[in-house]
Amino acid sequence: MRRAGRVRWARPALAALIACALAGCASYVNGYRQTTLPDAPKQAETLAPNQREHQRILATYGGAYQDANLEALITKVVDQLVAASERPDLKYKITILNSPAVNAFALPNGQLYVTRGLLALSSDSAELASVLSHEMAHVIARHAALREDQARQAALISRVATDVFNDPQMSALTLAKSKLALAGFSRSQELEADGIGVGIASRAGYDPYGAVRFLSAMGRNIAMRPSTPAGIDPRMLDFLSSHPATPDRVKNAQANARQYTAPGTGNRDKAAYLAAIDGLPYGEDPSEGFVRGRRFLHPKLGFTFTAPEGFVLDNTAQAVLGVKDGGGQALRLDVVRVPGQQSLSEYLTSGWMDNVDPASVENLTINGFSAAAAVAAGEQWNFRLYAIRFGSEVFRFIFAAKSKTAEVDRAFRESVETFRRLSLSEMTTAKPLRIKIVTVQPGDTVERLASHMAITDRPLERFLIINGLDNADSLKPGDKVKIVVE
Repeated sequence: MRRAGRVRWARPALAALIACALAGCASYVNGYRQTTLPDAPKQAETLAPNQREHQRILATYGGAYQDANLEALITKVVDQLVAASERPDLKYKITILNSPAVNAFALPNGQLYVTRGLLALSSDSAELASVLSHEMAHVIARHAALREDQARQAALISRVATDVFNDPQMSALTLAKSKLALAGFSRSQELEADGIGVGIASRAGYDPYGAVRFLSAMGRNIAMRPSTPAGIDPRMLDFLSSHPATPDRVKNAQANARQYTAPGTGNRDKAAYLAAIDGLPYGEDPSEGFVRGRRFLHPKLGFTFTAPEGFVLDNTAQAVLGVKDGGGQALRLDVVRVPGQQSLSEYLTSGWMDNVDPASVENLTINGFSAAAAVAAGEQWNFRLYAIRFGSEVFRFIFAAKSKTAEVDRAFRESVETFRRLSLSEMTTAKPLRIKIVTVQPGDTVERLASHMAITDRPLERFLIINGLDNADSLKPGDKVKIVVE
């Protein structure tokens, strides 16, 4: 969560707000995080379109991650792929993004992006090559340029619909239809890029089944996320996604790979890849705060809080989001600017959210900080709102529940009461999780190695996923595997 509250809500409808609270105003599809990019910095307004987009991407995904050894490995892979591609004359530039999201994408000018979350999930150079060649295929086939044109058309339709139609539902429907056409076109592009990419990787000497392994790991990684909350249509999470369902992509990748070679052949370059990602940060960058189980800590801003029992937290650029496993409850924590002369109780009823009950507003003190609370109700969801003044900032908690009970309300209140200032020791000792490459010793099992994972949420399953292993797989002494440590 970044310092300034970049989320600017103007009297959001409750349905839209809970959609943002539960889905984070973004969708995670096949591991690719689809997010509305923030406005580019003002100094970027005079830049060329690709440069402006580059600045937006950096702002959204935590900036660039610098690692000379890792950059050298990626450059080597790209050079081999370019030489084997249909367009060896094209030039590419790679940026590693400092984000835990599993994502990769390309701009029309050949700018390629991979997140360190994707690098942590990949297990060898062939898997990385499958991702990079897929994105290169978008450039070669001019998919990125076509998508850019379609996006501009969708934006134009949006402006026309807003200006022409007085009925907001009509303008929204017009925009949705234009986006649906764009999404359907893009899905076919994605499958085409898969086919082109597998061919490039195979001709470059890489194991073409790297795409199968990576897509499978990505699908398993998605399955680890909390289930879609009750009351939210699960199709909405990928309705406008440009990526097909992972099972379809895996099947497509297998068919493409079989055209080139049998499984077990081709270069994987696993040892060099694992050596390059040894020490790679895993999860959030502490400068933006990080999650430890149900607890969120932000050493830079100096605060922490703990979510209610059963919640799974996700730290995004705009807010900390939480969903209770099984659905029915959610939370959002973000930072907003409130004038010093405006009281927190006045802020809660100032109109940023509909249907706030003025009679429910109460002034509080939480661990020495002035605060206020209120409730709001919609047709299907009930909300408990808190605002806490912390230094010059105001932290806003939004709790949502399908069923309003005293027990749920008490759990929300107890969670807010865990909000406190971090001690100097806590701020200085907070460290990111990192990937550590270890050698399997005689007698080691997946269970034993997984017990060393500095992850409280299903460490065994996560150990298997990041290493591309199944429950039935056995480890051999001398093998190199990834674990997550502090």
